[in-house]
Amino acid sequence: MTLTVLTDDQIRSLLENLTADELEGFRKALASALYEFSTGGTVDQPERISVHSKATGATTLFMPSSNAAGNGIKVITLSSASNQSPTTTATTTTTAAADTKPVIRPTGAVTLFDAQGAPLGLLHASTLTAFRTALSSLCLVRQRAGPLETLAVFGCGEQAYWHVRLTLLACGTAVRKVVFVNRRASGASREVLRRFGSEERGVRAEVKEREGWKGCVFEVLTREEEGYERKVGEVLREADVVFCCTPSTEPLFDGRVWASEEARRKGRLIVAIGSYTPEMREVPGELIRESQRRGDKEAGVLVVDTIEGATKEAGELHEARGLHGELVELGELLVPDGTTPWLDGKGSGKGHLTPWLQTGNVIYKCVGFGIMDLSVGTHLVKYAKEKGVGTQVQGFSDDGLGQVY
Repeated sequence: MTLTVLTDDQIRSLLENLTADELEGFRKALASALYEFSTGGTVDQPERISVHSKATGATTLFMPSSNAAGNGIKVITLSSASNQSPTTTATTTTTAAADTKPVIRPTGAVTLFDAQGAPLGLLHASTLTAFRTALSSLCLVRQRAGPLETLAVFGCGEQAYWHVRLTLLACGTAVRKVVFVNRRASGASREVLRRFGSEERGVRAEVKEREGWKGCVFEVLTREEEGYERKVGEVLREADVVFCCTPSTEPLFDGRVWASEEARRKGRLIVAIGSYTPEMREVPGELIRESQRRGDKEAGVLVVDTIEGATKEAGELHEARGLHGELVELGELLVPDGTTPWLDGKGSGKGHLTPWLQTGNVIYKCVGFGIMDLSVGTHLVKYAKEKGVGTQVQGFSDDGLGQVY
């Protein structure tokens, strides 16, 4: 058995240069796994385990998973929310300064095994995690029947970048404007503009031309700007898709921004993937509550990656208790070939959601879970071999461990 080792730079290079057809291959691999998970297929998804380091203030997550193709586990470490949020009260400034720990950006690795347990791949987790999360969001983005002209993005990190990058690759001819909303002008905000701009190491002009978004405008709006509340309100009312990609402990915007009848009629997709603990919040509670009034077309529908995980880990859903019967898992809206059953008459009887999923208000809450890493990681190993990328380590076959375990 050969073990494929892929660094973060190698993974980034492979994924940055996908064609639309290659991206669709990845999306179908993920769609198949999510469908199997939500419909009781051959998937075993234990709960994630977390440990907290007092020394670094960081949290390490262990995310195992298994399906018919094999097994996998991701181990990823990142700063806890308290380490990433600025202290604002005068009474806590001194104590907080003394307890401040260096921010650890999400880092770790995904280890993959085949169905018999033989090691298959060791993949750096940073870019892979951002990519697979954005890929799940894309399953809803690409099926929108309404306009996709304006994207509003909270955050300027890797998740924000990949959500925009995949949307442009799949739907670039429709997108005309992208506004990143950040707490302050920073290196991250400048970097995200550079990556989509024409400077060195940004997306190449010929790629933009091929994908149809050469004329797209990119902007950054920060809380430091005069008139921020008014400006962010204007951006949100104009937006067709809103990506929330920050580890915020409070809602990122005022839900009343869409209170007018005209704003409610527009229909938007809100993707929230940054909050992953009960203490975190990205989406205002009133929007979560409104999403349950399905008798009102202007209210919407709430889609999650996993009901059990989202209700336990996502602060917005943890706060709004008793939602289990009102949530829809993304996998229920997909079938193994990557199509959408609510459009073609197949699948799990969710056809009554079609008006919302195509043109209405949709909130997608994703906390991430192991089967996503297993399915996308396994597809990535095959793709990397086809491209001749990665280190191939021979001799990882095994004749059995006897009784050593």
